[in-house]
Amino acid sequence: MLLLLAHTAHPMFLEGQTKPVQSQTRHSVVTFQGTPSPSIPLYPVLGYPTAFIDRMLRMNLHSRARILSALRSLVFLIAPLAAPPAPLAGAQQVRLPPSKSGIAELEAKTQGRRGDITTADGDVDIRYGDTRLRADHVEYNSKTFEAVATGHVQLDYNNEHLEADEAHYNVSTGHGVFHNVRGSVKIERRPNPVILISDNPLYFKARDVERFAGDVYLIHRAWITICDPLHPKWQFYAPNARIHLGKTVALINANFRLFRVPLIWLPYATAPAGRRVRQTGFLIPDIGQSSRKGFIFGDAFYLAPKPWMDATIGAQFMSRRGVLERGEFRAKPFENTSITYTYFGVDDRGLLNPDGTRSPQGGEQQRVEMQSLLRGGWRFVTDYNQLSSLTFRLAFADSFGEAVNSEIRSAIFLTNNFRGFSLNFASLNDKSFLTLPVAVTPTTPAIPATSVALRNSPEARLGSVEQAPWRRVPVYFGFDAFAGVVSRSDEVIEPPDFVDRYEFAPRATVPAHFGPWLGVTTSAAFRATRYGDSLNSAGLVSGTSISRRTGEITVDLRPPALERFFDRASLKKDKSHRRYKHTIEPAFTYRYVTGVNNFADFIRFDSNATITDTNEIQYGFTQRLFLKEGDGQPEELLSWSIFQKHYFDPTFGGAIVNGQRNVFQALDSITPFAFAFGPRNWSPIVSDIKLTPGGRYDVEQILQYDPHNQRLVTIGTLLKVKPYREFFATIAHFRLDDNPSPSDVQPPSQVRPFQQPLSNQIRALAGYGSETRKGLNFTGGVGYDFTNKTLQNQIVQASYNGSCCGLAVEYRRLNLGQVRTENQFRIAFMIANIGTFGNLRHHEKIY
Repeated sequence: MLLLLAHTAHPMFLEGQTKPVQSQTRHSVVTFQGTPSPSIPLYPVLGYPTAFIDRMLRMNLHSRARILSALRSLVFLIAPLAAPPAPLAGAQQVRLPPSKSGIAELEAKTQGRRGDITTADGDVDIRYGDTRLRADHVEYNSKTFEAVATGHVQLDYNNEHLEADEAHYNVSTGHGVFHNVRGSVKIERRPNPVILISDNPLYFKARDVERFAGDVYLIHRAWITICDPLHPKWQFYAPNARIHLGKTVALINANFRLFRVPLIWLPYATAPAGRRVRQTGFLIPDIGQSSRKGFIFGDAFYLAPKPWMDATIGAQFMSRRGVLERGEFRAKPFENTSITYTYFGVDDRGLLNPDGTRSPQGGEQQRVEMQSLLRGGWRFVTDYNQLSSLTFRLAFADSFGEAVNSEIRSAIFLTNNFRGFSLNFASLNDKSFLTLPVAVTPTTPAIPATSVALRNSPEARLGSVEQAPWRRVPVYFGFDAFAGVVSRSDEVIEPPDFVDRYEFAPRATVPAHFGPWLGVTTSAAFRATRYGDSLNSAGLVSGTSISRRTGEITVDLRPPALERFFDRASLKKDKSHRRYKHTIEPAFTYRYVTGVNNFADFIRFDSNATITDTNEIQYGFTQRLFLKEGDGQPEELLSWSIFQKHYFDPTFGGAIVNGQRNVFQALDSITPFAFAFGPRNWSPIVSDIKLTPGGRYDVEQILQYDPHNQRLVTIGTLLKVKPYREFFATIAHFRLDDNPSPSDVQPPSQVRPFQQPLSNQIRALAGYGSETRKGLNFTGGVGYDFTNKTLQNQIVQASYNGSCCGLAVEYRRLNLGQVRTENQFRIAFMIANIGTFGNLRHHEKIY
């Protein structure tokens, strides 16, 4: 598996005559025209990201290509000996094929020719361009076309250094043999967050290298490492390798060794050796251990039938659960088109219950992603996601964040934006899993899982930005319109699979400025909507169409901002002058909507069905503190926003329902958390503080105070700290206490209408170093639920990276209630400039 040079030197056409042996001094020079130093392209290594073997072998093969390129240069530099010796004080030209040019300089203590053999002895030094060959003895037979270099043979080519005891090459047949080859190659590396990077050169050693015509090489007993060659921590060893330049490389009985101990054995492996750097084959096996899955063993097959397409199909056997399948397909058939398909599934037999039964948790999830830029400004995007059950995700997701995600969203759309207009054709699907299934017991029946699925498909939308038809009149017009089919599926409402829906909403906007200190923007809109189905007074689907015609007015008032500057001279002379700016920006927005007289009859398909009558005003202010140092750009250090809404109509045109959560556009536009369980005049007061001095720490805190319940209902805090270059910490805390009070029901009751669960959780992550940093690195994380007194997630990872390799170990614990409590142990051995071996994958790491 070697990526090698592309061509070999051609036989030279010599022009000279046979002469007696002549002696020359060391400073005699022979110049000739020959092949210039070949430029060897460094083809990018595009190995599949999850395959250690693929990356490891390709990297080594690419390096061997550099080695063989140096051998080719060695062969070429022996060629000057084919020229007859020059006179004592002169130089002699050697003519080569027209495609070759350049001058080589030959120095030796003595040079001579006897019959058909030309020799150079004693500190032979041949220079040609960036290539230099040194040896004790070099000779060339013009009759057999055999060239030989012996004794301390050294070749330097660019950043490559090669040594050999002896080199034989026939310039006519192209056959050559090189004995005891060793050296180093310095390979430039770009920073890569996935791979441990080392500045060490690649050291290599081979007992024999044999070249045949047709650019075929046989290599025997080759060692490669980037560690200290005297004390290598790892080595790659291949007893036999066959390289066909520009085509393939085959390794026979190869292995990877750690501290000279073989770890990975490859009876036979192949890899490409040309511009096509991907090749079909099996990837390295995956071995692991889990408290819930048992012993894990798996492998994958990588298929690359075309340069623009590849696929990976793999499976894992889990001794306690069953079989896990993974698959990925990637293609880029055109310049602006990409397609990706991923599949993950488990055929689970279930863990053994105390009563001897099993509860399988298997399932599948798949995703299709496609993006394409079409002619005429059209753009096509597909993001399709499918999940069989939430239980499957909780049981087999790799990380805590992925496991607790209970929403699945899919979107397919075709869009075009032109001259201020936007035309879209879409298919949207949202599914939320609400509860998990409950198994049957001797006293209770089984309860199935519940979910809600909403679909807008197909749908066409046409809209425009505000545009002014008259230049001198500041009146702007725009519109939004759509037509489509919607559906909903849950345990409460079962409308038909296709409910037609149409809407047309023109609007006009008039901005007005009263001097430089006051701005007022007024918008008026008319919205006409029709649904093909509706609910009756009993909350059941009636099959009767329903229409809505609303008028909307919005007035946005921006009073002048108050500001003040503060100048502070630095106490240190080497510090620049600092200037602070404090601003207070008040804002008022009045909104009035009327015409929604039958809100309860609309089926809740999406936010469009949550429009209600409202008469409200939102008011608040934002304080900002800016810092400017010297002549630099000002930066925002602190911002604090406080805002609230007052509802003049506490029932929202009769839409409020006592004793349940009410979710309207007028309510969730200020906070995403439901707070109205009855008529409301006031929304919670929302405070959002952001402290972003940059560099060492960032802080954000969101507080929501409900004047109705007279308490803080929401507390959210995010803290990011980086006091030192390598140390970092992140803490996130969120608490929601929005339980309704008896006064929320009109008339007031002594009993709460329902219980809204209290949420109080914290996440913390701290560490030192990074994934590819040299030295010791450590990271630890924890997630705790104060309400349930449960440690939900724990993770500890430690690694040590040296100059050529590193080792990482990880312990992870997931506690997801009755569905899953799992301990995971993972390990990875990182090889500098090549990749990672182990079951600790990059996408699962926490740095």
